[in-house]
Amino acid sequence: MTNPVHARRPGNRPPAVLKIVIAGGFGVGKTTLVGAVSEIEPLTTEEHLTVASNGIDDLAGVEAKTTTTVSMDFGRITFDQPQPLLLYLFGTPGQDRFLFTWHDLCHGALGAVVLADTRRLETSFTAIGFFEQRQLPFVVAVNQFDGAHRYPTCEIRDALHLPARIPVLRCDARDPHSAATVLITVVDLALSPTATRPLPAPRIPVQPPSPAPGA
Repeated sequence: MTNPVHARRPGNRPPAVLKIVIAGGFGVGKTTLVGAVSEIEPLTTEEHLTVASNGIDDLAGVEAKTTTTVSMDFGRITFDQPQPLLLYLFGTPGQDRFLFTWHDLCHGALGAVVLADTRRLETSFTAIGFFEQRQLPFVVAVNQFDGAHRYPTCEIRDALHLPARIPVLRCDARDPHSAATVLITVVDLALSPTATRPLPAPRIPVQPPSPAPGA
């Protein structure tokens, strides 16, 4: 599959529609990546951080961040070669307290991207563990922040305890071509004959109501 993004030409056959999830820790660039490649105005649910998040949201390494995604990001991108593909992109909230939304966002997804920041690699473990448990094919994309140390991908793989089957690549979430390359890698991985298939989302057991006093 080729890397460049192409607008679909009139008369082409309808594209295959696929869903990709973009996940990762707080402030790693998920909203930026979706916005960089989306051919439509991306839907974002960013809200300003308030004093209520003090002690809850860890701003270490991203002290300048003033907003956070509280529901999801949504965008769309079409690839025209070698076969037409329409990717729907769903970005997850980064904080662990919003993890309950991930099950719905991952429903029907073909694969996922775990966006990582080498300054705060530990924030990647939640997403990696989530997709491994769901058996959803994913890649790890290391967002190249200005001023961040450039570690070899083999060292990043070791630090994250990733098996060889999971691709690790560098990207610039601000650059459409770089972000598109990450998405293509996910599609290629998920459609490969050896790819695992996602497990259904676990059902959350509903507790029966407690009997009323004196019942």
